[in-house]
Amino acid sequence: MYLNKVEICGVNTSKLKVLKEAEKTELLRRSRQGDKKAREELISGNLRLVLSVVQKFINRGENLDDLFQVGCIGLIKAIDNFDPAQNVRFSTYGVPMIIGEIRRYLRDNNAIRVSRSMRDTAYRAMQTRERLMGENCREPTVEEIAAEMGLAKKDVVLALESIVDPVSLYEPVYSDSGDTIYVMDQVGDKNDDANWLDEIAIKEAIVRLNERKKKILSLRFFTGKTQMEVAAEIGISQAQVSRLEKGALERIKKQI
Repeated sequence: MYLNKVEICGVNTSKLKVLKEAEKTELLRRSRQGDKKAREELISGNLRLVLSVVQKFINRGENLDDLFQVGCIGLIKAIDNFDPAQNVRFSTYGVPMIIGEIRRYLRDNNAIRVSRSMRDTAYRAMQTRERLMGENCREPTVEEIAAEMGLAKKDVVLALESIVDPVSLYEPVYSDSGDTIYVMDQVGDKNDDANWLDEIAIKEAIVRLNERKKKILSLRFFTGKTQMEVAAEIGISQAQVSRLEKGALERIKKQI
């Protein structure tokens, strides 16, 4: 089962075939020799690899069928470009290719617009990265990519950063016993005038809280510290800070 869904793109994910390494090696060898049947068996036998990668993108609100299809394109590219003679597992080479294909799809469908020239440079850099990875069976450095493209390192970095997917403030980054910590929980706010909580109302309601909760709210909303910084200062875990903070705020909201 995958997210309580057995079928993705009409494929029964609970019955996907899993190939052994020896089988993959033999099929890859035959595929490179032009054996189309071996190539089809490789694709079918590695769909679980695509499925495992798609799970990394489940919180983006995208259609899972679409992501799975795009991931399959990355898988096919990996199969066609992988060299069995290199001392590396196929999954080690294939996963970055599948991830790269899905990320390109998400960038192309991103509501935030980047200039065409900047986007083209970024895509060329991604293609150069994949080619160098295929040739050397390792992750190339930014310097190597820039040198291969004949560009300055800063231009390549700027182009790649311009197409990085934005992260939602409500994206979970950690979960402990049901207490989820989101990106927004790790962002400090030093602008008291724009704080979403009215300081005067808080000061009136905070008097009824115990000392630990008072200190947590004071550090979080008056000093602008992150939950991680508060946890370090008080000497408890970030998950505990999150739990105490949420409980205190709920009590304050009811009093206000």
